[in-house]
Amino acid sequence: MTMVVAGRSIGPGHPAFVIAEIAQAHDGSLGLAHSFIDAAAAAGADAVKFQTHIAAAESTLDEAFRIKFTSQDATRYAYWKRMEFSAEQWAELAAHAAEKKLVFLSSVFSLEATQLVARLGIAAWKIASGELGSTAMLDAMAASGAPFIMSTGMSTWAEIEATHAYLTGLSRPVAVLQCTTKYPTPLQDVGLNVIEELRDRLHCPVGLSDHSGSVFPVLAALARGADIVEVHLAFDRAMFGPDASSSLTVAEIRHITSARDAFATMAAAPVDKDVMAASLAPVRRLFTRSIAPRADLPAGTVIAKGMLTLKKPGSGIPAAELDRLIGRRLKKSVSSDRLLTPEDLE
Repeated sequence: MTMVVAGRSIGPGHPAFVIAEIAQAHDGSLGLAHSFIDAAAAAGADAVKFQTHIAAAESTLDEAFRIKFTSQDATRYAYWKRMEFSAEQWAELAAHAAEKKLVFLSSVFSLEATQLVARLGIAAWKIASGELGSTAMLDAMAASGAPFIMSTGMSTWAEIEATHAYLTGLSRPVAVLQCTTKYPTPLQDVGLNVIEELRDRLHCPVGLSDHSGSVFPVLAALARGADIVEVHLAFDRAMFGPDASSSLTVAEIRHITSARDAFATMAAAPVDKDVMAASLAPVRRLFTRSIAPRADLPAGTVIAKGMLTLKKPGSGIPAAELDRLIGRRLKKSVSSDRLLTPEDLE
């Protein structure tokens, strides 16, 4: 149920692992890609994730655009070409992430991209939703010895279980994320229920890869005990690019990482109600009630039903003693604005 990524334990009993997904938000700009690393670190993420595309190894001129967002790229192939970084540039990005104490991750979409990223000493492989059946790539990833984090955005249960079995058969730890490949994902399609079902079926770390553009799914997943959460990062949802509307801002991811830390603190400190109640004894006396006269009563009064009531604080005769005082005689006069004491009674 637990795996280790870059020395960090991921699974039940450990703080959730938060991945800031950059994907294509850099729009082919190396400088912007570096800016996103700084932003992910500022937001408190555990990892920053890119996508490594090599157009000639991945795509053809027959690939259609998911969203035709500009005339700058005549084809989807041309877009992937513009998104490419050289091996040296990827190494520079990985080094920057390490300087910021972020785990560097990148989804790969070809054998060539797998080989390029493997040379960076990747800490874990993030398998994109469309690559679950790419066994040649999975084999190449497994050769590095790193664990797998698998998204399931377009997959059936049969495909999820088959890929999970294949990867565990390669003797590599596997985490599985619920995901819905819609950009942005409507809240009714997020599928929080699947997270627990993944845990029950696969007995591995689980979580959510979200494209809703809202903080609510990830916060709900954290509250349900997700081991990993992944969200797209954008400086603003009005930015250019196919994923901007499905992303969260730096401030929103900071909100998520604050929730991660708060939830981990609460989970690590189970409360014994009796011990807690004992420690709150001074507060209990302020909030609970004791026996008091309903009206001023002279000495010698025999207490009858209706003469007494309950008032704060709880430092006097306990409320549970009320019925036992019926028929007792007052030794001295008592005032309605004070608690009754044992010394007031014969």
